Amino acid sequence: MNERFEYLEHTADARFRAYGKTIEEAFENAAYAMFNVMIDTDTVGKEISREIELSSEDLEGLLFNWLSELLFVFEVENLVFGRFIVDRLEQGEDGCHLYARAVGEDISLSKHMFDTEVKAATYNSMRVEQVADGWMIQATVDT
Repeated sequence: MNERFEYLEHTADARFRAYGKTIEEAFENAAYAMFNVMIDTDTVGKEISREIELSSEDLEGLLFNWLSELLFVFEVENLVFGRFIVDRLEQGEDGCHLYARAVGEDISLSKHMFDTEVKAATYNSMRVEQVADGWMIQATVDT
């Protein structure tokens, strides 16, 4: 499992698969895939860190909440992220919980070259699956 994510053919939106040896790594790579639709995350500084704690009844809901929260902070606080760290993801009888950090900087139109706008995460064809060598996430974002 060497690739972090790949983009899949989709007529109107952006669909991707993200991979990880652990579920935490797969969630990190899903965030990278979504942000790389908009910007080359390698060009983003690492000056500001945002703690993110989320819960949901299941893994798909947690993935939706994760991607949606990152887009919300991007839009409301004018921050762009280039690094994602999922410290832990817990699954239990009371649902799923994610504890993470997104690291980036204030948006600067003179520095950051944006490509496609991501408007929202969707549940369209969403999958979170354990596979032979780790985890695979499939997600579609509205562009």
